[in-house]
This record gives sequence, structure tokens and C-alpha cells, in this order.
Amino acid sequence: MSASDSPSSSSALESSPEALGDEVVTTTPLAIEIDVTNVSTCQRRVKVTVPREDIDRYREEAVKDLVPTALLPGFRPGRAPRSLVGQRFKTELADQIRTKLLSDAMEQVAEQAKLAPISEPDLDVGSVLLPEDGPMIFEFGIEVRPEFEMPKWKGLEIERPTREIVDADVDEALGNLLRERGRLVPSDGSPTSGDLVVATLRFLDGDKEISRAEEMEIIVRPKLSFADAEFDGFESLVTSAKAGDKVTGDVTISDEAAVEELRGKKVTMEVEIVEVKRFELPELTPAVIAELGAFESEEELRTAVRQQLENRLDYHRRQRVRQQVAEALTASADWELPPELLKRQSLRELERSILELRRSGFDDDSIRRYVNQLRQSVMASTARSLKEHFILERIAEEASIAETAADYDEEIRAIAAQTSESPRRVRANLEKRGLMDVLRNQIIERKTVSLIESEATFKDVPFEFEKPDADAVDHAVCGVAAGEEEIPTAKHAEAGTGRGARR
Repeated sequence: MSASDSPSSSSALESSPEALGDEVVTTTPLAIEIDVTNVSTCQRRVKVTVPREDIDRYREEAVKDLVPTALLPGFRPGRAPRSLVGQRFKTELADQIRTKLLSDAMEQVAEQAKLAPISEPDLDVGSVLLPEDGPMIFEFGIEVRPEFEMPKWKGLEIERPTREIVDADVDEALGNLLRERGRLVPSDGSPTSGDLVVATLRFLDGDKEISRAEEMEIIVRPKLSFADAEFDGFESLVTSAKAGDKVTGDVTISDEAAVEELRGKKVTMEVEIVEVKRFELPELTPAVIAELGAFESEEELRTAVRQQLENRLDYHRRQRVRQQVAEALTASADWELPPELLKRQSLRELERSILELRRSGFDDDSIRRYVNQLRQSVMASTARSLKEHFILERIAEEASIAETAADYDEEIRAIAAQTSESPRRVRANLEKRGLMDVLRNQIIERKTVSLIESEATFKDVPFEFEKPDADAVDHAVCGVAAGEEEIPTAKHAEAGTGRGARR
């Protein structure tokens, strides 16, 4: 993980001097004084004092290095007195000495203070001055891994979801695949469950319009999910309406919405029905079978669908096991996390969830639904995830668990298999978006959870696949989504028109 956004980085202090200038190799360490103040569980304030003797020594070395090339009137190169060179290039030398002292001092802080940083220090380099007399003093804040008493992780009792994938499951999943390629036919009547409506949504706080979503394509389901709210009762609200009608309902904005003054507020949603459409499912012809994934037969397609269901079952099994492990590990983790860390990591939590869902073969509609749910409580879920992460990292360190190149290859192949992209393209996209650190965390945490599972006892419990009861749309009620990461846009077939394409 990169030092700037990784909760597991331990190199933030070592890496920060690179921004200060070229590294200086010196045989004599600085006689610095380091004073560390505990601000909170994960925050430290560090005061560093560089004595005058070290400043003078660095100045002498800098002048000595400059004398052979210094050009001063009246002197041949290399013949000017040191005192004169030092005076003539005083400003340039001061900047150079300050930079070198900061670089070496920060390296020594990393070695001596043992801070285990999880972010870059908030050192304002420009505010650090090289004094004419006395020591050079500078301060910075830094986030560090929390110190805590390790919880008991061996011998946990865990429930494990179990289910046999049967033909009826495959039939239902295959029907959903065909629906995605179905033809949308205009309807003059009111919509029924499963129909698609084109609707313009307006959100009002009294008479003031908060946001608007033009001509959104929405599948009629009991609930409607937004990036910062969920409306329960959408199906009953619209099933009595026709094209041209307007209906209204109240929706409560999430407590973690992007606009602070609207958090937790109840506002009015106005739905104007523009058009009603019904799906006509295609027949499972050889051409459709080939279109669904270049399958040569219906049996080959059904086998692939069954495997996808197995992958989803495995995801739910891992999530349920992981949830119980997290609850056990964090039950006594009552330490607070810095708000800025939570805010910064909340985007990573969303991205991690998307990667995990993609790896497990979930379609775009399902991913959007999960992500909209997560967004509405992302700060709380991020706090739980970070605490779990710190604990799992400690277990991984003690058990010498590490990631390998083969682990990355396996993760990328799994994602590629579900997205119909080449592993090379998937890797390039992850690297471009800076998500390889997220992948690294998934690898380490999955291995560590596997270790915990190997020491646990299991009780199998029956599992049922969740039936979609909400349609997720790409819109935030308050007008701004908390986190603008790439969320997939689900598509419904209609002459190549993607869902929400006419927003």
C-alpha cells in the first residue's frame, strides 16, 4: 500500500524526505532530541530539536563541497576562502543545509521513535527555518497504528452458510441473464413489479429543490436505492400511476450524506412518470447463447451459470464468516480512530468492496445496490473495517503471513474471469487507479482469516440467496455523492440505450 492512503504502511517517515531533496549520506548521526506526544490512539505530535553543533557541522560540509566550484571575482576556482564562499552563497547554502538536516532528521526519527506510521507526516517544510543561532526546531503530526491488547482469535465458534446449488437456482439466474438482453416494449398502462419506468425525480426541502434526476430508467421494485438514501415503498407508489402522472413520497437522507446540513433530514421525492415499459424476454436460441458468452450449447451456458452461483455462494460464505471473525476480534476494540483517517479510508473501503464483488461474479446491478447501501453508513463500516484491519495485520505479522506475486496473479485472474477482460488489462486498470494496495490488503486479510478459520470450529447453517427488493440508481438525493469513485452503471437492453443514459 502507498504510504499516503494505506492503514498498513510503515514507511511514511522514511519516504517523506524524498520530497525534501536528494538523500544525504553522512557517517555521523545527528544528536537530535525527539519528543513524542500522544494526541489520541492513532495520532502523535512529534517535536524534533536539531542542536547547533549539527547545524554548524552541516554548514561546514556544505561550504567545503562548494569551494572547489565556487566562482568569486578576484579568485581562481577553488581558491576563494571558505568564509567568503559561505558569506557569498549564504542564502543558497541555508536552503541546502535546511533540506539536508530535515531529510536526515526525519530518517532518524523513523529509526529511533518506532512510530509505525500509517500516513505521511503533516510536516510543513516551508515553515521550517534555519536559525542564525541556537537549535533548529520543527514539529509535525502523524497517524500511527494503534497499540492494543490482542484479542483471542484461536478457537472461535463460527456459523457457516451452506447450500446446494440446484437446477431451480440456475433457471432463475438464467432468466435474469435473459432479462438483461430483453426487449423493452412501451406500455400504456400502469407499471407492475419488474417493469421499467422512465421517470424524472425531484427532491424538495419544502419548496426548495435539492436535486433533480432527469429521465432515469428504474426497475419497479419495493425499494429505490440512492447513494445517500433508500426509499421503501416505491413499487406501491408507482403501480397506480401512468405516463404523465406525478406521485410523491417522503425519503430520509442518510446520516453520512455528503451535504452535512441535510443529514438525517426527511425530504419530499416527486416522481414524474415519463414512460412505462415492459420486458419481452428473448428465446434461448443458439445466437443468444453465443452472445451470452460465446457458449456452444445451452448445457455449457448452464454450467457457467452454476459456477457463477457457486462463486456468489462462496462470497456470502466468506462474508458471513468474516463478519463473525470481525465481531469477535473487535468486540473489545473501543479505541477511537481519527476522523480524517476515516474520511480518507472510506473511499478505499468502497473500492475494496467493489473489487471483492467483481471477483465473486456479481453483476453491475447487484454491485450498485451493495455500494449504495454501504455509502449510507460508510464511516461506521470504515471504522469497523479499519479496526479489524489493524488486528489482522498484527496477527499476520506474528504469523509471518505475506503476499506473493502469485497471490496478485490469482486475484487478478479471478477478477478478469468475471469481467470478460484480460488479466493484463485488469492489472493495468488497477495500477492506473492506484488500487494495487487495496488488492494487497485483500490478500493479506484473506490469508489471515483463513488462518483464524483453521483454528475455529464451524456449525453449518442453511443459506438462501437474497432476492433483489431494491433498484439502485446513480443519484444522490442531496445532489453530491460521498465518494466519486467509479461505480458500474447497469444496463438494460433497449436499442443500445444504457440505464440512466438520458440523465
